[in-house]
Amino acid sequence: MRGMIRPMPVRDRTLVAFGRNVARVRTERGFSQDKLAEKADLDRTFVSGIERGVRNPGIKTVLRVARALNVSVAELCKGVDS
Repeated sequence: MRGMIRPMPVRDRTLVAFGRNVARVRTERGFSQDKLAEKADLDRTFVSGIERGVRNPGIKTVLRVARALNVSVAELCKGVDS
């Protein structure tokens, strides 16, 4: 399939909204993606994927991110629709 141009996949609005919330709170806390990844015991590329809305984290990962940011899961889910 060399030379073929593939369309960009459509990102899920729920994941994009969640990721934006994670990025916003992370920035408010003064954390880099590296620092959040370390505190949540995740790979930095996974954190980046969450923030870009291309990764769908499981509930345990969501809880780890919330704890690392010292924020409720509800705060990370504000404005998230299914």
